[in-house]
Amino acid sequence: MNENSALTPFRIDIPQADIEDLRARLTHTRWPIPVPGRDDRTDFSRGIPLPYLKELAEYWRDAFDWRAQEAKLNEHEQFTTVVDGQTFHVVQVRSANPRAIPLLLSHGWPGSFVEYQRLIPLLTDEFHLVVPSLPGFGFSTPLSGTGWELARTTEAYAEIMTRLGYERFAAHGTDIGSGVIGRLAALHPERVIGTHTGADSRLLAFVGDKLPLPDGLSEDEIAQLEAVRTEVAAERGYLEIQNHRPDTIGAALTDSPVGQLAWIAEKFTTWSGASRPPVDRDQLLTNISLYWFTRSGESSAQFYYEGEHSGLDWIMAADVPSAWAVFDTHPLMRRALDPWKAIAHWSEFTEGGHFPAMEEPELLAEDIRTFFRSIS
Repeated sequence: MNENSALTPFRIDIPQADIEDLRARLTHTRWPIPVPGRDDRTDFSRGIPLPYLKELAEYWRDAFDWRAQEAKLNEHEQFTTVVDGQTFHVVQVRSANPRAIPLLLSHGWPGSFVEYQRLIPLLTDEFHLVVPSLPGFGFSTPLSGTGWELARTTEAYAEIMTRLGYERFAAHGTDIGSGVIGRLAALHPERVIGTHTGADSRLLAFVGDKLPLPDGLSEDEIAQLEAVRTEVAAERGYLEIQNHRPDTIGAALTDSPVGQLAWIAEKFTTWSGASRPPVDRDQLLTNISLYWFTRSGESSAQFYYEGEHSGLDWIMAADVPSAWAVFDTHPLMRRALDPWKAIAHWSEFTEGGHFPAMEEPELLAEDIRTFFRSIS
């Protein structure tokens, strides 16, 4: 992996022609014919409602200022580096604190490094922050080839931290990112100070499937798990498509901005906690614009295919301190996911959801600080 260790400075500068092309495509969208009775913008039972989608698309076309958002993103140091033949985009924010701890922030889908935009200023008093983009996501494109899955990505992230001079570091992740940090700690325990995982109640749907079913659950508790599983099953359409047919959906996501908008914006509603305001609209559209401009709707879907066909399990380290912060929690979360109370730092919040860095950055930042203070 050390054949080319250069860190090349990077600055986001989307060509004006691409911005104008996006607006033109949004202007000439070919909309579905509305189904009678489907005029409630809050009803996501069949997917993203057309009135809500039109409202978002109109704002994206007429009021959203990409250049202003681009300037905010460019306030942070960025670089690209090639690991194992793949270009990785990395944001680095150095703390002025001489005792600061390096902290890797690992995102998932349908997020990006943009996901941590509101969290970063809350952590720089205690941490040097490193935010890589997964292969096939954002500016970690184009993909150099097939085979970029969790294990290969984990080793690439370890190499990136080495190139930055961080032999020891902390790590936080959500979604796919939690798999990366868990694997980093398991395979490189001498390097990882501790891991902090952000999760939400949807994870209960994987208990008894991808995750083991704990012993001794009552009939009522099993019924509660089944209820969560049934609710989340309606969300699995994207998962099956990206797991098995990323090329097919990729063509639509690359050609239609409204298609890309619908594919991602739905998840930022249905995966978010019900007890909080919506995700900031400009931050949401900055994230979606990143997918659009880099054509990573298709390449990010490839990560799911690779994961489904790799045969890899998610692994965690028994001898590295770990913490979980669960948002939009459920009474069964710890009972089902940590029945032995092996995770010393366990926090639960009724607020937030699947995107805590965007939804509840203050709560997340405080939990990260509290955990790493306790082990440093």
